[in-house]
Amino acid sequence: MPKVSEAHREERRRQILDGARRAFARHGYEGATVPRLEEETGLSRGAIFSYYPTKLELFLALAETDQRALGRLWLEQGFDALVRDIASSPDWLGAYLDVPRMLRTDPALRERWRAFNPDLQERLAGRLEEQRDAGAVRSDLELEAIGRFFGVLIDGLAVQQAAGVPIDVEGTLELVRSALAPK
Repeated sequence: MPKVSEAHREERRRQILDGARRAFARHGYEGATVPRLEEETGLSRGAIFSYYPTKLELFLALAETDQRALGRLWLEQGFDALVRDIASSPDWLGAYLDVPRMLRTDPALRERWRAFNPDLQERLAGRLEEQRDAGAVRSDLELEAIGRFFGVLIDGLAVQQAAGVPIDVEGTLELVRSALAPK
């Protein structure tokens, strides 16, 4: 069997994740069957599952990749850019509508989900702490409560966008600013 370069392997992973994103977005987790994954990626099941041993592993790799991209957007361009991105994102966010049920019924998966991107989570927490220390964010609440508020807001925006509900981006951002403004 010929050896392939790491660049080739990385490109193949990207191809699989891009196709899987389309399949999960169109059909949800359960409906993204192996034939649909093959069709969307343009690869055989053997090729797909040589990189990701199960459909769940593929889904989790996609979710972790997407979480990392959104977290970086937040760090590099701010929360406003994140909200704007979610509000204008294509239908792929619908792929995550299956996640709450999966997390509620599978404690091991829930713990794994929470452990995604620990360095990024630490950087986001640090940024929030910097904002609080600079007086840009209220200091009468625990940082964990503020972080959960952001998480609930982001999850809600993703659900609304996936459901096709128009999002008032500027109104939402104004409410967030008001809620987090120092007292």
